[in-house]
Amino acid sequence: MRLDSFDLALLKELTREGRASHVEIADRIGLSSTASARRLKAMEEAGLIKGYSAALDLNRFGLGVTVLVRITLESQSEEVLEAFEREVVKCPWVVRCFLMSGSDDYLVTVQVRDIADFEHIHKTHLSRLPRVARMQSSFALREVINRAIPPAIFDQRVTHK
Repeated sequence: MRLDSFDLALLKELTREGRASHVEIADRIGLSSTASARRLKAMEEAGLIKGYSAALDLNRFGLGVTVLVRITLESQSEEVLEAFEREVVKCPWVVRCFLMSGSDDYLVTVQVRDIADFEHIHKTHLSRLPRVARMQSSFALREVINRAIPPAIFDQRVTHK
């Protein structure tokens, strides 16, 4: 799907304020609410918009500590990778997991209450993941930026397909 300047403006407004009505968004970008709604529906159907969610303040839920865990497996065979991935998704404190290139196989982001909480999760969940050879954990001191969407995608110079 090719995006024009109105589509990009619509997406930009939607990512700024996901609960804005079609009328509010349409007014901000200079379209009718019907045209705005039609464009949004087309982008949803094309798979450009994967879904809608609320951004929660994890500190308010007592999960103010972010731990980045670099994991190396015993092997990179398809069987080992699949076994690891099947199990890591079951850990309820894991919020992100990336298969990586380079020396580490996975980068896992874990949200916890404190260091003692992480120690418990490390012992009872992370260390029991299949075929883990090595884990290195780093504690985030402060979040500097947290964007789900890079602002560059709204730049007209970026190629949109």
